[in-house]
Amino acid sequence: MDFEGLIDVQRESFPPPFPSDLWWSKEQLVEHVSRFPEGALCAEIGGRLIGSMTGLIVNMADYGHSHSWETITDNGFIRNHDRSGDTLYVVDICVIPEYRKSGIGKWLMQTMYETVVHLQLERLLGGGRMPGYHRYAGEITPENYVSGVLAGKYSDPVLSFLLRCGRTPTGVAANYLEDEQSCGYAALMEWRNPFLAAD
Repeated sequence: MDFEGLIDVQRESFPPPFPSDLWWSKEQLVEHVSRFPEGALCAEIGGRLIGSMTGLIVNMADYGHSHSWETITDNGFIRNHDRSGDTLYVVDICVIPEYRKSGIGKWLMQTMYETVVHLQLERLLGGGRMPGYHRYAGEITPENYVSGVLAGKYSDPVLSFLLRCGRTPTGVAANYLEDEQSCGYAALMEWRNPFLAAD
């Protein structure tokens, strides 16, 4: 496994002001591929890694609506992965800048939706960064920002991408991630498994 290549993808995908200590470490990547290999995806072109996506299974009743990224992902180590859970939770998705808008991110997301269906989970859920929010933080609430992105009033590189992938906002989490651009907020975005029989 090319762990250094995956760390390079993180480095290219999340340049400063994103905190470099939030890039993957080899120890975290070892946990991802050993605990939940179906949730450790990567994309490559010509032998070069260009994107990755990581998830884990959780029981959302254990975490509630206002969780942080650190809490629900075990600081990115996913040692809290629970095969009996109901939700595939997105830890991270990234594509290096030169391959953005090429469909790679959407392909990774669709592959994770297939994992949700295959494992008969209720949903895919994750906190979406809101990197455009800092420009409006003095004027509007994060909830109003998410509503504005939904309505097409604002364009946000992360939230707009997640919406195009079929994800739906279910709320906003405060103190989610140490992220200046998002002012610490994240939009919780879900995709519900359409193939589960309703109770």
